[in-house]
Amino acid sequence: MGILSQRVERSEIKAGDHIYTWRAVFTYSHHGIYVGGSKVVHFTRKKDSEPSNLNPDPLPSSCPTFPDCGFQRPDSGVILTCLDCFLNKGSLYQFEYGVHPSVFLAKLRGGTCTIAQADPHETVVHRAMYLLQNGFGNYDVFENNCEDFAIYCKTGLLPLDDDQGIGRSGQASAVVGMPLAALLSTPFKLLVGGPVGMATVTAGMYCAGRYITDVGVRKDVMKVEVEHLAAHLGWRESGGERDLIDLGEDEEAVESEVVVLEEEEQLDEEEENRRKKRRII
Repeated sequence: MGILSQRVERSEIKAGDHIYTWRAVFTYSHHGIYVGGSKVVHFTRKKDSEPSNLNPDPLPSSCPTFPDCGFQRPDSGVILTCLDCFLNKGSLYQFEYGVHPSVFLAKLRGGTCTIAQADPHETVVHRAMYLLQNGFGNYDVFENNCEDFAIYCKTGLLPLDDDQGIGRSGQASAVVGMPLAALLSTPFKLLVGGPVGMATVTAGMYCAGRYITDVGVRKDVMKVEVEHLAAHLGWRESGGERDLIDLGEDEEAVESEVVVLEEEEQLDEEEENRRKKRRII
């Protein structure tokens, strides 16, 4: 178990493992699920999307070893590649699950481990292969990236509330958390002396921020079966909650109108009865 990350040899990984490799001199890491046979399923931009600096991971153009390397549906960002193309000459690392909170906080980089427990390997491979055929929504560097994809395949966990602007990714939490920790620690300059004390406070806030946003600690996550995931993602992307609220308001309005009509009918009947009584008199 490394302090920064867990480097492994190819012979050590097995189908269902969450693997990753560092890009651009340890600037960021790219994640995927090893499905066996030297193949990796991972998440990137769609074929027809424009290249972006926020998602700079290159798509394989051709592979002389595996004919199906680079398989990707046109409307999906989930792709199957060989391990060599996934690594792109980088080293191989394994994402750790079920780590103790003290170990999690000791890791200096986000996106290397989680407190959450992993599901059985056959379940993980099933999720990855199912999403290869059905997609994983739209790529978003903060809310739905390659690490989010791999974590979902390993745990089946998804956040209920997507208004926080952050998904399950430890990398995204770290990117957002470092400047935020520096900002929040500014008032403590009056309480701590010197740059060492300030750095200690900032580091503490940074680690605390990473901890409370970890998928294994967050309370706003739930298990979502992969067969129901497409509907779940589509519901969120199409504003399904808002549609449901609107529908509920419409139903309430209709019910109110029915009550009013029934009251009017009752008044009409009473008025008709009174008229009949006058005629009899």
